[in-house]
Amino acid sequence: MKITDVTLTLFAWDDIPPTQYGQHSKFAGSSALGLLRIATDEGVEGHAFLGSASNSAAVDGQGLITHLKPMLMGRNPLHREALVVDLWKRQRPAGVRAIGAVDVALWDLLGKAVGQPIHRLLGTYREAVPAYASSAVLASPGAYADEATRFKESGWAAYKIHPPTRWREDVEVCRAVRRAVGNFTIMLDSTWAYDYPTALRVGRVAEELAFHWYEDPLADQDVYNYVKLKQHLSIPILATEYPIAGLDSYQPWIMMQATDFLRGDVAVKGGITTLVKAAHLAEAFRMNYEVHHGGNSLNNIANLHVIASLKNTEFFEVLLPDGAQKYGLEEDIVVGPDGMVHVPNGPGLGAAIDFKLIERKKVAVLA
Repeated sequence: MKITDVTLTLFAWDDIPPTQYGQHSKFAGSSALGLLRIATDEGVEGHAFLGSASNSAAVDGQGLITHLKPMLMGRNPLHREALVVDLWKRQRPAGVRAIGAVDVALWDLLGKAVGQPIHRLLGTYREAVPAYASSAVLASPGAYADEATRFKESGWAAYKIHPPTRWREDVEVCRAVRRAVGNFTIMLDSTWAYDYPTALRVGRVAEELAFHWYEDPLADQDVYNYVKLKQHLSIPILATEYPIAGLDSYQPWIMMQATDFLRGDVAVKGGITTLVKAAHLAEAFRMNYEVHHGGNSLNNIANLHVIASLKNTEFFEVLLPDGAQKYGLEEDIVVGPDGMVHVPNGPGLGAAIDFKLIERKKVAVLA
C-alpha cells in the first residue's frame, strides 16, 4: 500500500458564540476547519480535522501541504512510526498541530485497513469514560454555581472552572461553586494566569475547598515556580498541557517533580502516537495522564480512543459551550445519563464525518 495523495479541504465554521477561557483565548464569529484526506493506491483513506474555533486551519494548513505532504507521498501508510519520525523533522516549518492531524489520519487509515477501531489497535482498557464539564469564563460566581449544579444533577462526573483570572474573583467563584454542589468533584483551571504568590494564595483556597486538582496556575514553562508551588500545596497540580511540543517536553517536569499529573491532547502534542507514549511514560512514574480537549470534534474522538486504551486517565473533558466546540460530524460525542461517553467501535476513528456540510461550506482545497 502506498500514499497517492494528501489534500486539505478548508471549510467555514460560522456562528461561533462569544467564548473566553481566561486571558489567553477569546473568540467569536467565524473560523475554518480543515478536512485532511490521505489517499492510497488500494482505495483506503484516512481522515482528520485541523483547526478549531479559535485557531483557523488556514494558519497551519499550508505548512502541512508544503512541508509534510512531500514526506508522505509514495510511502507505506502502515509504516506509521517511521513516517512520524520523519514528520517531526519538519516540526519547525510545519507546526505541531499539522503533525498531529497527519498522525490522527494515519491511525484512522490503519484502523480502516484492518477493520478495527483505533482503541482496539492500542489495546482496549475500557469502552466508556466519565465526562466532566469544563466551563468558559462566566459573568458571576452565581453563574458558575448554577452551571455546576446543572451538570451535577445531570449525572456528570465532575465540573471544572475556568475563572475570570482575577484572583480575588477567582476565589469567590471557587467558594460559590463548592457551596452549591456540596460533595461533588470540582477542579480549577487558572489558564497560566498567576505569578507565584498569587498561585499560592488561590491554591490554598482550592486545597481548603477539597478541589480535585489545580490546573495551570503559573506560566506554561515556569518549571522553577511549579516546583516551589508543589512543595507548598497538597492539592494535586496538573501542568504540561502547553507548550505545544512533543514527547521530550515532559522530561523536566518529571525529573524536577514539578507537577503531579501530565497533560496533553492530539492537537498540541502531535497526535495519537505522542499521546500514547506520554501516557505510558506517566504510568511508569505512577502519574495520571489527563487528556485535554482536542479543539475540534474529530480530535476529541481521537482523544477518546486514546483514553479508552489507558488506565491512568480519569476523565474525558467536554469543553463548553458546545457551539464553540462541536462541528463537522453527523453525530458528535454525547454524554449519557450515567455521565459516561462511549468510544466508537467502527473502523479507524469510527466517526461519521458530515461530508455534505463540508462541501457546502468549502472555502478552498490545499493540495
